Amino acid sequence: MTEISHDDQHDAGQDVPFRCGYVAIVGRPNVGKSTLLNHLIGQKISITSRKAQTTRHRIHGIFTDEHSQFVFVDTPGFQTKHLNALNRGMNRVVTTSLRDVQVVLYVLEAMRYDERDKEVLKLLPKDQPVILVINKIDEVADKGKLFDFAERVAEDFNFTSIVPVSAKLGKKVDELREAIRGLLPESEMIYEEDDITDRNERFLASELLREKVFRFTGDELPYSVSVVIEQFKMEGTMRRISAAILVDKDAHKAMLIGKKGEKLKEIATQARLDMEKLFDGKVFLEVFIKVRSGWADSAQMLKTLGYE
Repeated sequence: MTEISHDDQHDAGQDVPFRCGYVAIVGRPNVGKSTLLNHLIGQKISITSRKAQTTRHRIHGIFTDEHSQFVFVDTPGFQTKHLNALNRGMNRVVTTSLRDVQVVLYVLEAMRYDERDKEVLKLLPKDQPVILVINKIDEVADKGKLFDFAERVAEDFNFTSIVPVSAKLGKKVDELREAIRGLLPESEMIYEEDDITDRNERFLASELLREKVFRFTGDELPYSVSVVIEQFKMEGTMRRISAAILVDKDAHKAMLIGKKGEKLKEIATQARLDMEKLFDGKVFLEVFIKVRSGWADSAQMLKTLGYE
């Protein structure tokens, strides 16, 4: 066998073309798209919770290595019912995202495939590579069943490849990235080498606070909650943030405040800790609650809140 010298290896590395492109992550609500995105880029930028439709905006997560740059597009779960103005807008985000990408990841929960998933399947482009990502494989005791499940889904669409993963545990995420890499076009970088998202800190702060609202209220609080950052100031290396949580009713406000204000205090503390970790600096966070009835069905209000 011929040995390759270090110089030859270096030259060979130089011949590897740089690849770069957009990769949409799509699926119905709660299949783990945001958790998958966070593992694919190696940092938490997209919020997660058990509550369906946690993701409302299109957000880009960026992963760059020596030979490629992946621009992942995390999309809201495609909603087939409860079509208020907010959900209709989020569905538009999903369909427009699919027009602007080079690769699509269609995410399913292992052993679960029903009409809601098939609705999303109908949106997928026939002329672009689509990878079937079977998530939550850690919850399947008999791994032999995964093969039959994948075959059943593949009868409905011509997937480029099938990759089983556990986004929660970060298992097989490297294999998924490698499967995507070969499908990206040869191209220069779109973003700077050290960028991890296209969103600014103000947006990320509002999302981290909204995540904690969902985490600490469980199913008690309805889905119609939003967060507005009213002030975001740098004071030296510290960020001073003032945020308002918007709810639909006075009863929801009481739920969020909790007994002697304990629940709101916990929500604010956990959000601040996440912000400090992401921004790598101290954060002073003030949180208020405001009642805004019917905001999720008001086109004007949605525009004010930055929904597409």
